[in-house]
Amino acid sequence: MPAVMWSCGPLNGTGGAEDQPLCQHLHLVLSVFSLLYLVAGVPVGLGYNALLVLVNLHDQSSMTMPDVYFVNMAVAGLVLSALAPVHLLGPTASGWALWGFGSEAHVTLLVLFNVSSLVTMYSTALLSLDCYIERALPRTYMSSVYNTRHVCGFVWGGALLTSFSSLLFYVCSHVAARIVECSKMRDAQAADAIMVFIGYVVPALAVFYALALISRIRKADTPLDQDAGRPDPSVHRLLVATVCTQFGLWTPHYLTLLGHTLLALRGKPVDRHHLGILLFAKDVARFLAFSSSSVVPLLYRYINRNFPSKLRRLIKKMHCGRQSCSPDQAGVQQVMA
Repeated sequence: MPAVMWSCGPLNGTGGAEDQPLCQHLHLVLSVFSLLYLVAGVPVGLGYNALLVLVNLHDQSSMTMPDVYFVNMAVAGLVLSALAPVHLLGPTASGWALWGFGSEAHVTLLVLFNVSSLVTMYSTALLSLDCYIERALPRTYMSSVYNTRHVCGFVWGGALLTSFSSLLFYVCSHVAARIVECSKMRDAQAADAIMVFIGYVVPALAVFYALALISRIRKADTPLDQDAGRPDPSVHRLLVATVCTQFGLWTPHYLTLLGHTLLALRGKPVDRHHLGILLFAKDVARFLAFSSSSVVPLLYRYINRNFPSKLRRLIKKMHCGRQSCSPDQAGVQQVMA
């Protein structure tokens, strides 16, 4: 059994002797970063995502449109943080697996991962579009909290329906001998192609379009810039940081899905050397995708101006318990904060 989480097994016997040390060093570095993420990143992701959800749900009257989308992404981040140990240490890794599970559990975890990735990407895209609407038409209330909550409900429903294709391919792989139609759907690469197009290409186009429109508005000096009801400037910084983070960390994952699909379309068996490279790239992409669940709530914590005050109100309510705080107690706690 190898001493690291991922091994160079697929590359053995395919490259020269000079390639083996480099391969071993790369897998060792990836193993160290992954273990550090499991020890530190997963608790941070679970803690900050849960805190983001609790703080906003506790003070729903002060929630804004961006807050609703970040709560949506935080829920998806909680799912990703819970799935990270299973994916990074389980049989989906290309080398050493600490445990194993059946095909049914594997498909269930895959569906949950796909749902979380779709919710994350579409929440980012819709946040960009709504920020443009709110900046261009600040007093029309088209991007209100009420509308955003319903939109997020449709996002989760659409993510579940799209991820259902993974379950459909699994079912067809078991009954293909009896149903001729399912025999044409046995390739998992079709599900990967669907995920690349729906889960990455579509939201990427929406985000680029929204950012281009926002940049045009920011360049134009209009009377709306002096309007007291215009969006908080920190929202734009948070939007840009979130878009760059999400697409920067999720792009490698969708590129590996695209590469797997293109290799399958060649109709030729993949040699061990290319298979090893693909598995290593898949492990790196999976690690980056899971790390987004802990990075985004940290961005929200340190860029959003309203979060500290909401957090103080939540802590004050938890400290007072069921009894309401007196004005003196509240004033003393604010001075101490």
